Amino acid sequence: MSDSTYSPAPRGRWSAPTATGPIQATLRIPGSKSLTNRELLLAAIADGSSVVRAPLHSEDSARMIDALRTLGIGIEEEPGSNGFGPDLRISPAPLQGGGTVDCGQAGTVMRFVAPLAGLAHGDVLLTAHETALHRPMGAMIHALRDLGVDIEDGGSWALPFTIRGLGHIRGGRIEIDASASSQFVSGLLLAAARFDVGLHLVHTGDRLPSMPHIDMTIEALVRRGIKVERPGAGEWLVQAGIPRAIDVTIEPDLSNAAPFLGAALVQGGAVSIAGWPSRSTQPGALLPSLLTRLGGHVVQAGDVLTVHGDGSVRGAELDLAAAGELAPTFVGLAALADGPTTITGIGHIRLHETDRIAALAGNLRALGGDVEELADGLRIIPSPLRGGTWPAHHDHRMATTGALIGLRAPGVEIDEIGTTAKTLPEFTQLWDEMLDPLPSSSRSATA
Repeated sequence: MSDSTYSPAPRGRWSAPTATGPIQATLRIPGSKSLTNRELLLAAIADGSSVVRAPLHSEDSARMIDALRTLGIGIEEEPGSNGFGPDLRISPAPLQGGGTVDCGQAGTVMRFVAPLAGLAHGDVLLTAHETALHRPMGAMIHALRDLGVDIEDGGSWALPFTIRGLGHIRGGRIEIDASASSQFVSGLLLAAARFDVGLHLVHTGDRLPSMPHIDMTIEALVRRGIKVERPGAGEWLVQAGIPRAIDVTIEPDLSNAAPFLGAALVQGGAVSIAGWPSRSTQPGALLPSLLTRLGGHVVQAGDVLTVHGDGSVRGAELDLAAAGELAPTFVGLAALADGPTTITGIGHIRLHETDRIAALAGNLRALGGDVEELADGLRIIPSPLRGGTWPAHHDHRMATTGALIGLRAPGVEIDEIGTTAKTLPEFTQLWDEMLDPLPSSSRSATA
């Protein structure tokens, strides 16, 4: 595992605390994983040294740091100021092959680093944790081959595979079906400026999940001086060039705030998240409107977002196509609601760390829940829930959903709370802080 700094999460079984009354808490959440890994990669191919301030320090970001170091990029720690670990200085260098990139369970690493490896001189082996080898990579392999990259995958169209880098990728026009993950589009766009002639990318599928993540990618490119055009729906033109070296500060991970904010609806009271941006391309920026539909009252004052609840959750019809990563939290809320909820637009989350639709349905049924699997979602009929084991299925968002349900259902035990280290190693510390905050103060966990 990496020597990169992050605070390891507790491991093993964890008894989800049951709340005894309304919640009153103000928390700070560490940086966005999605923004951290995008900015790390762009800094690695920039025209000079950059500093990424307030980055996330977690298993996923550590995997990205390790991958970039394997390709020859210099990454050094500098004193941080947000209480969650050091800042990072990235020093670009010619990309080199000859190494192995272990992506762990990080989809951003496997989908973002693959195009970068094609720009390296020499072979790069990409692999992953055994629980992530099933994650779709065929669309990326196909796209890179269309761009002239030599890839040896043994005919599997999956990890592990070897990219035989020639030091450049010609670029040009390609078509890709990114229906399984927007990360295919983002990964290609992030490296595209360094292709010989840039990239004209056309998505051919009938749907494209999580568009906010693609918007995030484009915003990061434009911020570094790369010209990106959108000639049509599902179509992008990236002009060849070298990203500008700049210092950037990473926003809090808004999606990781979801179970904390949802707790205000479940138990009543108010939960505030400090550092909430005035605007954001993160899918978690949709939380205020979504939680309002479930009965929450949301107020933002400066950089503090507060969700007030009265201890009840309304059932609703939700389309989460733009924010599938929020689905586990909203399934947990739906299980505790006062009426049925239907969540659609999330068929692609069957291909995450686990089949999240099947896992959520199975976990709820095991605790007495009434849930129906749909082709692209779930329908949840609230019913009394009992305690029991809540399997995490090697999935951080499954684990945090179990904690949310445990607020109302005594005796819920997450079988492996360590899965939260993927994007939020401080989860249990922050959860305890939310339920038992220091008087008249706002605390943050320290990495």
